[in-house]
Amino acid sequence: MALQQIIVFGVLALTLVLFVWGRWRYDVVALLALLAVTITGIAPADQAFAGFGHPAVVTVAAVLAVSRGLMNAGVIDILAKLLGRVGERPAAQVGALTSLVALFSAFMNNVGALALLMPVAIRMARRNGHSPSLLLMPLAFGSLLGGLTTLIGTPPNIIIATFRTDNGAAPFRMFDFTPVGLGVAVAGVIFITLIGWRLVPQRKSAASREALFEIEDYVTEVTIPEGSALAGKTLRDLAALTDAEIVVMGLVRQTRRRLAPSSFEVLRAGDVLIVEADPEDLQTLLDSAGVELTGNRKLSEDALKSDERIAVMEAVIMADSPFISNTVRQLNLRWRYGVNLLGVARFGARLRGRLADIHFQVGDVLLLQGPAETLPETLATLGCLPLAARNLRLGQPRRLALGVGIFVAALGIAAAGLLPVQITFVGAVVAMILSNILTLREAYDAVDWPIIILLGAMIPVGQALETSGGADLIAGGVLAASGQMPPVMSLVIVLVGTMFLSDLVNNAAAAVLMAPIAISVAHGMGASADPFLMSVAIGASCAFLTPIGHQSNTLVMGPGGYRFGDYWRMGLLLEVIILMTAVPLILLFWPLGIR
Repeated sequence: MALQQIIVFGVLALTLVLFVWGRWRYDVVALLALLAVTITGIAPADQAFAGFGHPAVVTVAAVLAVSRGLMNAGVIDILAKLLGRVGERPAAQVGALTSLVALFSAFMNNVGALALLMPVAIRMARRNGHSPSLLLMPLAFGSLLGGLTTLIGTPPNIIIATFRTDNGAAPFRMFDFTPVGLGVAVAGVIFITLIGWRLVPQRKSAASREALFEIEDYVTEVTIPEGSALAGKTLRDLAALTDAEIVVMGLVRQTRRRLAPSSFEVLRAGDVLIVEADPEDLQTLLDSAGVELTGNRKLSEDALKSDERIAVMEAVIMADSPFISNTVRQLNLRWRYGVNLLGVARFGARLRGRLADIHFQVGDVLLLQGPAETLPETLATLGCLPLAARNLRLGQPRRLALGVGIFVAALGIAAAGLLPVQITFVGAVVAMILSNILTLREAYDAVDWPIIILLGAMIPVGQALETSGGADLIAGGVLAASGQMPPVMSLVIVLVGTMFLSDLVNNAAAAVLMAPIAISVAHGMGASADPFLMSVAIGASCAFLTPIGHQSNTLVMGPGGYRFGDYWRMGLLLEVIILMTAVPLILLFWPLGIR
């Protein structure tokens, strides 16, 4: 094995470990991998950042911005409104939600489609007395299935389309993925609707049925002010003051902290109690005992001065949120954003300890308080998805028609091959901005910049795998493993290998790494590269075994109360069905063509 191959494999192995570990965000890890192959001379220094101008990167950014324009035009809201007519049967709700999110995901970002329908699913579950876990995992899986069906449905498809040019052919066009992707998506949705949802664990909890979704009680801090009914009383007297179900987990007095304080502890003004309660019992405590939410005094005074109404809202932390890996102290939530953090839940379970010391993660569910008029906008700034029924704005007929018209025109031009897809969708973004469907700020905010950095950095790393001969070496191993078996087994190995990799790392990274290997396998067999590239496209979007393979899986983990091991229960059978469906369809529409 050549020195360059050893370096490339070492860099890739370390990169995969860091991706799975999750201590550093995936875009930072990708930049480290890029620097490693550049500093070692495997990737030319003058081409190190060429990936950021790659057509796939430009297309992904443009598609994200166009998706935001469609949302602004009201297209998605109209379709989401139809879910109210589905009925109460779980199978009907799962089928409707999964089908609709798959439809959205075919033409917009997977996570964006999920974010639109997740509050709707939570509301449906609450209204019909079901656990949200019954609907959220099918919804997340449906968002991945829908992306398989078109070029713009998911970043791996866009990446694979451009890799086809490495084989001397034109890039895949808009609906080249549809014959295989649609068949796989339909099979997946049918399985989830009829069988899959029954395999999802139903997480029950003690939260109020009036809450937007069911999770465990929150851990919250309250301060005993001067004049409080609790000042001078013991913890035992708390039960006499209120009938709320309150658990006092700790007491902080000046710099001293006591866990599980004695029920005979005499309370003083200025003490901070760490309590466990649901939102309703917490409000009862505030009203009856005269205590205050820690840091809440100024918020209340500001609200009174401006005659604003205070609202409490639950939200889930998105992947690009400034909350990630930070604490309340570091963010300075109250002074910078005008909101109070009342509680945190993770994986559907309460977090114990002081709120100020919690380091936040993707998928954490927060209970936030702030002015009702500005709280939704603040949550968007904080990168949090409100877990409440979305206020539908159906939009003006002219705006709706114009937005749809621009999008359909872009699809038509790209599908006909009149202009490259990256040019077409950048043009659609500009048209939406000029027609006031999309503001310039919204266009920039809609772009998932960590994904852009990941793609721009990993494309040269994938090319280094190819130029160093590493891709040919792996391809030789694949061919040797399937040498005594039918040629189709090489296709199966590539598909299964990509599925496995996508369960561990970002799907775009999986596509970048597997595409050159797939092309090398095809060349080694004397076969067409198209079926192997299609198998990578399918496999990269099939991250159904873990919550870390795709953001959609991560986002539903907290609100659904899922554990790490819950995903494979439905996901494993779903991947088997996809494998059994995809391989015949690939061979039918993209024959191996072995010479």
